[in-house]
Amino acid sequence: MKTKSKLVALTLMTSVLVSACGGQGSGGTGAAGSTDKKAEEKPKEPYTMTIFTAGVSQEEFDKRFSATLKQKFPHVTIEYIMSGKGQTISDLVAANKIPDIIRTDVPTLQTGYLDYKIGYDLTEMVKKYKYDVNRFNKVFIDEIVDAGGTGALYGLPVPPYFPQALYYNKDLFDKFGVAYPKDGMTWDELHELAKKMTRVDGGTVYRGFSANPVNTLRDNVLSLPILSPTADGLHDSAKWSTLFQNLLRFYQIPSNTIESTSSLEDKAFNKGNVALMTNQHNIYLVIPPEVNWDIVSYPKFNDGPNLMPQRGPAYWAITNTSKHKDEAFEMIMAMLSDESQISDSKLGIPTTLNNPEIAKVLGQSDPVYSKKNMNAINFYKPANYTPKRKMGEVTVPGGTQQNLVGNAFIEVAQGKKDINTALREIDEKLKAELEKEKAKK
Repeated sequence: MKTKSKLVALTLMTSVLVSACGGQGSGGTGAAGSTDKKAEEKPKEPYTMTIFTAGVSQEEFDKRFSATLKQKFPHVTIEYIMSGKGQTISDLVAANKIPDIIRTDVPTLQTGYLDYKIGYDLTEMVKKYKYDVNRFNKVFIDEIVDAGGTGALYGLPVPPYFPQALYYNKDLFDKFGVAYPKDGMTWDELHELAKKMTRVDGGTVYRGFSANPVNTLRDNVLSLPILSPTADGLHDSAKWSTLFQNLLRFYQIPSNTIESTSSLEDKAFNKGNVALMTNQHNIYLVIPPEVNWDIVSYPKFNDGPNLMPQRGPAYWAITNTSKHKDEAFEMIMAMLSDESQISDSKLGIPTTLNNPEIAKVLGQSDPVYSKKNMNAINFYKPANYTPKRKMGEVTVPGGTQQNLVGNAFIEVAQGKKDINTALREIDEKLKAELEKEKAKK
């Protein structure tokens, strides 16, 4: 009996041990477990995912996203198309070669996406994948939702966006023994500093201040639109007069003469004889290495708001014709993950997330930005987006609007026109442009 009891006990123990090994089947060493795992993990069918963008080179896309996509989606071949001759979105739609993923933005949302009837609302995908859109800065989500005009979520914000900053030439401040500007300055304080730094020395004219008139006025902290969202013509001339007056006083400083065009004024700082410049922090903005520059926060009005003017980001969107919508959304999630945005931020690309830890590492891996005061970009929160006309209403292209304002300001700063005349003419030209657009309908 004792021998039989021992045999039963041994049999039970062996069963338990075998069961224990079998319980590790998904990662254990048993032959059966390995076979089951291989059976479960059938290779996914290979296919091609087409991604279309305007303005982002293949080199930049590869640097930022390709490694992540290859790792997470090894069975997918990425066909990357950058808009160009013969391969615009219009060309692709006409040839019935509509991409799966498109990099769109608010200014071209209608003309480059929705007008082709390829828009796809990501709301259902967000629900399906329980994706938290609250991780993004609310300003950027609100802008794309409002731009679509129907409450649809036509895209998720991809870095960069373009915050404004105040650049300064450290060598000129050292040369003239003037203290560097600081974060948190007001426009009045900046004006006083610009007056100090504007001088003629040794026959050389040193300008205290320059600005890109187009983006300085367009991306204003008041979020003031050029074309009225609800009426035909310039929106709120009184507030536009305030913005013109604020900027004009810098060009009324003796010897601080504005260049003849916005593009030339935009590049004036690069010559090395301009002390201060308001402009976007923009990875595509190239300042020559011989200019020893740094940045501080963008100046604010005495009575606020304490926000940073900015130009919004682009958005990853999916087309309604894609046969791979789920995997397209998964790819977008990967490209906008914390890991991807940390990598972007370290390269100097401002994050679209409301994550201060990711914002803090801005520029740390870049040989130029790592030596600059990049915290200036995070000193204020981004200003709200500029209200647009309702989707489908007759409008004037954004480029036309901003050029009307930029060119008008140049004429005012050159003394050719007064502010009231310039604003009245902008209003008249906007109305004329609207009539042209209406005639096309």
